[in-house]
Amino acid sequence: MDDRVVTGELQNEDASVELSLRPTILKQYIGQQKVKENLSIFIQAAKMREEPLDHVLLYGPPGLGKTTLAGIIANEMGVQFRSTSGPAIERAGDLAAILSSLEPGDVLFIDEIHRLPRSVEEVLYPAMEDFFLDIVIGTGPSARSVRIDLPPFTLVGATTRAGLLSAPLRDRFGVLSRLEFYETKDLCSIVERTAEIFQTSLSKEAAVEVARRSRGTPRIANRLLKRIRDISQVKGEEEISFPTTKLALEMLQVDDEGLDHIDHKLLRGIMESFQGGPVGLDTIAATIGEESQTIEDVYEPYLLQIGFIQRTPRGRVVTTKAYQHFGVKENDQ
Repeated sequence: MDDRVVTGELQNEDASVELSLRPTILKQYIGQQKVKENLSIFIQAAKMREEPLDHVLLYGPPGLGKTTLAGIIANEMGVQFRSTSGPAIERAGDLAAILSSLEPGDVLFIDEIHRLPRSVEEVLYPAMEDFFLDIVIGTGPSARSVRIDLPPFTLVGATTRAGLLSAPLRDRFGVLSRLEFYETKDLCSIVERTAEIFQTSLSKEAAVEVARRSRGTPRIANRLLKRIRDISQVKGEEEISFPTTKLALEMLQVDDEGLDHIDHKLLRGIMESFQGGPVGLDTIAATIGEESQTIEDVYEPYLLQIGFIQRTPRGRVVTTKAYQHFGVKENDQ
C-alpha cells in the first residue's frame, strides 16, 4: 500500500505538500459544483442569521477534498478550524476536552468519523443537538453525572464509509454532501493550478494526460505531477512535455485508465483463477495478499466507477469492458 502511487489515501509525503496546494475559499475550489453551490447558500444563510452552520457530513472515496472543504467552511464562516480524527478520540474525556475548548461558532472537523468508539459517539449526540455534554465521573455507587454547557459550534464529519455510520449519528447532520470522482476537465484545471504553485510549466497535452490517468482524484493527480516533475527536471526540460509525461507514467506503472500493478493483479487474479467470477471478497484478498477492507475501500470504488467489476450477491465479477482493456477474450479463461 505504501508504495502505491494511485491510491487516494493520504501518504506521509503528501501532508506538507497538500497544505500548500489547498484552496482556502469556495471560489478557488475546483469541481464538485453541486456540493459547492449548496454549501455556499447554507453558509450565506447562516451568516445572515448570525448562527453557526448546521453540522455537515462529507462522504465519498479518499482524496477528493473532504478535509479541504472543511477548512473552506471555517474560512467562509470566519471562525477557527479545529481538526481531529475518529481513531484519535479514544475516550469520552478526550472529546470533552476538545469540545470545551471551542469558541462560539468554531468548526470542529472529525476525519474518519465512522471510527469513533461507540461510547464517544453517544456523548456526541447531546453535544451536536443541544450543545451540552453529560459526563459520568467515577464508577459504581460514587459515580455522578456532570453537565458541561458548550458554545454553539459546527461539526464537520468526513468518512469514506458512510454506511458504517450509525443512524442516530447520521441523522444529527443537517447537511449531507457526497463528493464524486472528478471529471477530466476539472482535474486538468487542478493539475495546471498545482503546476503554477510548484512554479513549473507544463504543456496542455501533459496536463490532460495526468488528469486522464488520475482516477478522478485530485490527490492522485497532484502526486503524479510531483513524480513527473522530477523526471522532467532530471531530463533538463524547461516545460514538462507530453512524451516525458507518458514515459513517467509508464515508469510509475500507471496505464491509460489510471490502473496500476495492484489493480492489474486484482483483475487478472479474478480472470485467471476464477474465470472472471463471481468470487467472494475474502477469497480475492487471500489470492492477491491484501486485506479485504483495503480492497473494498481503496481499490474497488474506482473499478466499479469505470465499470471494470460488478458486485453481485454471489461475489465480484469482472466485466467485458475489463477483458477488452487487457485484450483477453472472456472464453479464453
